[in-house]
Amino acid sequence: MCIFMINAYAAPSIITDCKTPDNKKSVPHITATQASTQNNNTITSTISTGVTGAALQLYCIGITMVIILILAEFIINQKENKHLYKRNETFNNILIGTGLFCISLVNRIIMLSAYYLAYSCRLFTLGNNVFVWALAFILCDFTFYWYHLASHKINWLWMSHSVHHSSTKFNVSVSLRQSWTTHLSGHFIFWLWLPFIGFHPLMICTIITIGLFYQSWLHTELVGRLHPLFEFIFNTPSHHRVHHASDLKYLDKNNGEVLIIWDRLFGTFQEEEEKPTYGLTKNLSSEDITTILLSDWKLLFRNVISANSFKNRINYLLQPPGWSPDSSSATVKELRRRAEA
Repeated sequence: MCIFMINAYAAPSIITDCKTPDNKKSVPHITATQASTQNNNTITSTISTGVTGAALQLYCIGITMVIILILAEFIINQKENKHLYKRNETFNNILIGTGLFCISLVNRIIMLSAYYLAYSCRLFTLGNNVFVWALAFILCDFTFYWYHLASHKINWLWMSHSVHHSSTKFNVSVSLRQSWTTHLSGHFIFWLWLPFIGFHPLMICTIITIGLFYQSWLHTELVGRLHPLFEFIFNTPSHHRVHHASDLKYLDKNNGEVLIIWDRLFGTFQEEEEKPTYGLTKNLSSEDITTILLSDWKLLFRNVISANSFKNRINYLLQPPGWSPDSSSATVKELRRRAEA
């Protein structure tokens, strides 16, 4: 699929043969503009070829790593009787993850199509070297922080993200518990600015994949606090346990992907103190897979349809989770205000 996208994007040859009056071929003439375009196409082709292979390898490595981590954690859980797993939840996590893998082709088509469109209008061609990769990683991680925070602050995005938070247990299999509607709700839009300024789409997709698999090992209670310097810079199991908690003091905290420095900079960091209570503030009534994946969407559309004004319909989509026109339910901000009163 990546190769198909590359071939569709590649520009035609810009070098043409010129004929002399005696019908003999002369040396091709290339203008400065053509030479620049040819150089950009060469860079694009080099990145596409290298990154496509690397992305496929990373995906295979990542899937293998997640499977190994789940098996290792499960064996330790059984041996030490830690009660980290619940049968129905684990089965649903694996089933949801398998379904997500099957529809990932559609997700990648949506993402890459949008990114190649943005890249076709790019401001610069940034190339393919270690400095560009390092900058792309930092900007991707920065973008993920704001996407993740928005997913907790905007109801439309929360409808997908809530699936990941609905597990009442915290183990590596929870990393597979991802919504099937994430891309349809606009996940990929947050990264569009990166190909627009000149980062190659496959570079961005590769870094996003790396970040996704990095997060898998964060979903565990077996790993305690790590070295203080590592805890200060990077997202860790301790930080991510806070993020998955439904306790009021922990809600909407620690939104980083690989780096936790964004939370420290923007005031959303919370140290792990009391043992977290996992799940939603109001847990699902059923462990049926359709309830896990679609119950929040059904509630949202029911509220939007029954709203008594256009303004309230928009508010149901864009206000934080828990918003209601009559305050019959509460957002995190309202819950904290009530607790302080």
